Amino acid sequence: MSGKWKSIRFDPDIVMMTRRKTLQSLAAGFGASLGSTVLPSFGNGNKLISSASGGPKRVIFFMQNQGFEPGTCIPDGMGHSSSLAKAKLPEPISALEPFKDRLHIISGLHGIHTSPSHSAFFGALGGYRGSDGVPPSASTIDYELSKALPDTLLPHLCIGMDSLENMKTKPTVANLSASGAGQPIFMHSNPNHLYQTLYGGISKGEIRKQHEARSGMLERIGQLAAAKGGALPLSDKQRYGEFVGGFEDMNGLRERLGKVSDHLRNFAPKVDARYSSPEFETDWHDVLLDLGISSLKSGITNVLTIGSGRGEIFGSWKGLGVEKQGHNLGHMTQKDNPIWIKIRQYNSLLLVKIMEELESVPEGSGTMMDNTLIVYTSNNADKQHTNGANWPVMLLGNCDGIFKSGCFTHVEGKRPINTLYSTILGSVGVSCDRFNMSEKMAKKFDSGSGPLKEILA
Repeated sequence: MSGKWKSIRFDPDIVMMTRRKTLQSLAAGFGASLGSTVLPSFGNGNKLISSASGGPKRVIFFMQNQGFEPGTCIPDGMGHSSSLAKAKLPEPISALEPFKDRLHIISGLHGIHTSPSHSAFFGALGGYRGSDGVPPSASTIDYELSKALPDTLLPHLCIGMDSLENMKTKPTVANLSASGAGQPIFMHSNPNHLYQTLYGGISKGEIRKQHEARSGMLERIGQLAAAKGGALPLSDKQRYGEFVGGFEDMNGLRERLGKVSDHLRNFAPKVDARYSSPEFETDWHDVLLDLGISSLKSGITNVLTIGSGRGEIFGSWKGLGVEKQGHNLGHMTQKDNPIWIKIRQYNSLLLVKIMEELESVPEGSGTMMDNTLIVYTSNNADKQHTNGANWPVMLLGNCDGIFKSGCFTHVEGKRPINTLYSTILGSVGVSCDRFNMSEKMAKKFDSGSGPLKEILA
């Protein structure tokens, strides 16, 4: 298998394959997109201990590529940690103004050790060195949270937004999330394929026909795969077992979704022309988000990772009137740039939609949003060609007062993004001394220890 993860994809429309290629592409690719692989490693010197449950019941990661310049989110004149109550949010995130009391803008974290430059790829959510074509060296924070949060039908869902051409030719790619070393988790970028996966069993017409045809094919291939692995050499059995496990996960998910079909009917988005005949890539971005939100509201998943630009140097927003795309977008200053104002405003509107949708669903004594944490940042730290010295982050939601909100914090000292991730893990009842960072690494890259107290109430 090639060492270039960038080119790995699974296209459900390609069914005329050799048996071996089918096993590799379908089981390894799509199975990994369900987040099912071996247990991850946290590195030397780390402890992972489950404790009492608490904190957020669901977490959303929104990763915008090409960097997140501090000037696009920090109010003018705000150089020190302070309240946002009397501040005016910058134009790119002005849509979040009504939600300032739930917003925490963070500056000063770093990811120097991830070597972000064009992108840290898996290292952005893993807190380790990442690069184009390099497989993940450990699990990522989104996957670890999916293990710690209450069980769902699909523990972790990743969606990726890109140009229409890229989303059609590479409907799944793996660049941001991983369940362990060498175990990428794939992002879904074709909303038609994702809809069939989540709601094909309760659909009618052509969607139902395609779902049943694909389901029958996967069942037959899965049975064949399980029956033919016994005679393989020992060195090949583990990898073959992962392929077989991928089919078992796919078929198992379909069975679990089928058992709650009546419930899912209440949440399935309406399929319209944007699915089959999108005018712009943003049509697919919008419906992918709808599918992600519906998976949260229905309880299909409790961890959603959104990759805008899919963790690479590409990306397109022609639907916003932005004609430039891809790598060129990273070669321009973002602050006060009309192009990046449009892109960041669009992101902010997507964040508002998530919050309003979750706010509409009662949960406990409040709403789903009361128990949700949204993490917005970039896989490129502050800009393209960066060294990662400043990695801005926005948090939305205080999860019943666990996290500080309504404020701006500049983190003093030298604290890595790993510290943010271990702090979020702690909020859901998992004690993690250092997330994916050994004590040896910490001596060089972390001036403190323990959780990031600046974000805790």
